[in-house]
Amino acid sequence: MTKEQLQQFFVSQGDKSFRGTQVYEWLWGKGAHSFEDMTNISKDTRQMLNDNFVINHIRVDQMQRSSDGTIKNAVKLHDDLTVESVLIPTKTRTTACVSSQVGCSLDCKFCATAKLKRMRNLNPDEIYDQVVAIDNESRLYFDKPLSNIVFMGMGEPLMNYNNVLKAIEMITSPEGLGMSPKRITVSTSGVPKMIKKMADEEVKFKLAVSLHSAIDEVRTSIMPFNATFPLKDLRESLEYWYAMTGSRITYEYVVWKGINDSKNDVDALVRFCKYVPCKVNLIEYNPIGDDHFMQAPEETTNLYVRELERNHITCTVRRSRGKDIDAACGQLANKSKEVTV
Repeated sequence: MTKEQLQQFFVSQGDKSFRGTQVYEWLWGKGAHSFEDMTNISKDTRQMLNDNFVINHIRVDQMQRSSDGTIKNAVKLHDDLTVESVLIPTKTRTTACVSSQVGCSLDCKFCATAKLKRMRNLNPDEIYDQVVAIDNESRLYFDKPLSNIVFMGMGEPLMNYNNVLKAIEMITSPEGLGMSPKRITVSTSGVPKMIKKMADEEVKFKLAVSLHSAIDEVRTSIMPFNATFPLKDLRESLEYWYAMTGSRITYEYVVWKGINDSKNDVDALVRFCKYVPCKVNLIEYNPIGDDHFMQAPEETTNLYVRELERNHITCTVRRSRGKDIDAACGQLANKSKEVTV
């Protein structure tokens, strides 16, 4: 419910509208999971709230910690479905990787989440609560607040567009977590229509695209939805994004042996990168039990780096975190096992 709806409810009960504001602050600013937590509200009013409403909060059902410090949460939802979220610590910051769907709408063959059917979209509060839980863990285990958020968990964020944007609105609101949108990155496999919609709405967060090939035939073979949203359409939407926002794009790119490891693949990526200001994250592949996908040799990654840098395209080689607990990119698929923390 919006703050205004809560205020109207209290007025309809013969109470003051500011009671609605108090409840709203408890829900969003303080992350209350129970009406009993709302200690500045009378017991009678709390009972009245219990009689009329329910707080469908998430619950961290299981938590695993990697040898590198990464934390993975199995998050139980109010209807007993489960998603996973990850806290990734470094010396300078902590990053939350959050989910937007139970399962996924798309069919990327190299991703464990894509092997799950999409059961439903997450609501804005369920997305928001993942961030609150990870922020609490960041403070508890690393003695610092959460600094960054990436929508790179389970699901395709742009297939749950309205709820993702509502969640970000609350995450960045002073009434919520008050985080800067510049510290939030939404990662998409590439839905051109929705990328343009985001640009039209002048969003302030960053955009990342899970690219993996700049050759249509290759990309369609590993990301079949590319047949519906080909690179030409994706490129046009990214050019529109940059024209409207002035924000450069990050391309996420895994290099696989025998799939996108030729000089032709490298040259195609370089050409694609020249359309819009961008940077490239070359990502280490994380196995999901499919022998078709194997990490390319390091010399192939080095070839990508050399050619990108030679063409003045910023690139980084990103080593995965949390691989030993299946918390790395592409591995989230509800295989959590409870461990002692």
